[in-house]
Amino acid sequence: MEQRVDTAKTPKLLDQVRLRMRAKHYSLRTEQSYLHWIKRFILFHGKRHPRDMGAPEVEAFLTALAVESKVAAATQNLALAAVLFLYREILGVDLPWLDGVTRAK
Repeated sequence: MEQRVDTAKTPKLLDQVRLRMRAKHYSLRTEQSYLHWIKRFILFHGKRHPRDMGAPEVEAFLTALAVESKVAAATQNLALAAVLFLYREILGVDLPWLDGVTRAK
């Protein structure tokens, strides 16, 4: 008997984020912004998959935004919200509280 291969593959990570945000009725602008920050987070860590990273990598990313990029506090908070959405909603991981983050001024 011939074995069939399931051709329906799971959506890519960013497509999963997009689909979840639409299911939760987030605005289009919020979706675009979160996708931007999630991409920057992944690129910051050399295209490693977020499931292979955790709180130390999130802290390093947010600290680099504040110290090296000198972003405003609101921008850093937006980046944090996007990354937390990725971990909680898509990967099902609750990150421990991020105490090691240098906060933007």
